[in-house]
Formats: sequence, structure tokens, C-alpha cells
Amino acid sequence: MNHMSDMDWMRRALLLARRAEAEGEVPVGAVVVRDDAVLGEGWNCPIDSADATAHAEIQAIRAACHAVGNYRLPGATLYVTLEPCAMCAGAIGHARIARVVYGADDFRAGAVHSIFSVFDEPRLNHRVEHLGGVLADESAALLRGFFRARRAQK
Repeated sequence: MNHMSDMDWMRRALLLARRAEAEGEVPVGAVVVRDDAVLGEGWNCPIDSADATAHAEIQAIRAACHAVGNYRLPGATLYVTLEPCAMCAGAIGHARIARVVYGADDFRAGAVHSIFSVFDEPRLNHRVEHLGGVLADESAALLRGFFRARRAQK
């Protein structure tokens, strides 16, 4: 069996982030994987969907839960191009996702270590293993380019 690495899965998340960008959304992509199989994918779409909760992680979690017929995803890993916010970190915990791998830090809303450390909170009953910085330069460059282009349009 050919096992994909964290970098391989993050490249897939980056493709999804580019899809968000092509749709005029902030370029963030996410994929939920278990046993080397994709359970769900998502990309940011709050503007198009008129839904503030339509972050890439939420979209991927919803798709994965639907695919397996359960609101819990034990043993799954979520790959996302940007450090999850507090809302997404909460959803990750509620879904019982085992591990999160992300690209760029989010110094404005990050809830893994930049602003909050939700996954390390000892009072919560579910532990989420986490690893940041995987293809961080590529993830950050995509975001910088998107916002640079937006500012140029104004």
C-alpha cells in the first residue's frame, strides 16, 4: 500500500485552497483523512454561501461525517492550509478528530497556538494531536497573494 505523507495531503489541501481563491474566497483548503483515504474535503466559501461558519475545516468535517454516517471521526487527521480558528478548533474537538496538521500560522485568529491553545486545554475532554508549519511557506504565500490582489483592486 502506498501511504501518503503529511506533505502529500497538505498539497491536496493547497489545491482546495486554490479552488476557494478561484471562487473569490479567502484561499484556505482542508481535507479529512483516515486510513490513507479521503473522508471529506472543503474550502472556504462563507461569501458565496452567505454562511459565516463555512470555513474550509467545517466544510471538510461536514463532508466526512456525512460520508461515514457519524458525527464523530475517531482516528481521522484533518489537514488545513491555515491554523484553525476557535470555531473550527471547537468543531474538530467535537468531531473527535485525532490529529490536525496545518500550514501557516494565523496571528489574527489562530486557536492552536498563535492566539489560543484550544487543543492543549486540560479541562477539555478530548485531546487533539497537532503539527503546524507543514508547507507553511506555500500556504502563507497563497494568502499573501490573495490579499495583495484584493488591496490592488480597491
